[in-house]
Amino acid sequence: MTDSDADPLKERVERWLAREMPIIQMHGGTSAVREADPETGEVVIELGGGCSGCSISDVTTGNIEAALIQWPEIDEVTVRVPDPRDSLGGPEQAESIMGIDRTEGGRGDWGSSNPGKDHF
Repeated sequence: MTDSDADPLKERVERWLAREMPIIQMHGGTSAVREADPETGEVVIELGGGCSGCSISDVTTGNIEAALIQWPEIDEVTVRVPDPRDSLGGPEQAESIMGIDRTEGGRGDWGSSNPGKDHF
């Protein structure tokens, strides 16, 4: 490991993610180290953005877990990828969220606005 052992664990994990997992950002994803406790050896990482709903996010999470668990100060790695449906309120969410009609691909109700006299 090239990172200084004097740096906090969280910073070292964040730098490692940026350096070793550029595919996350290349595919529109985000990563955040939510917890990195050197006393318990627990690290929690959350992936979001393009990772949410990505068909290969399980491969990415597996690669992260496999690499970080080899660090001597890490005993447990949890990588979370939120379900994209959770951000929309899940399957029980009403069809309209803040006026956006999900059933029409988020375009809303075109017929409800007054387009003006010069509208074709």
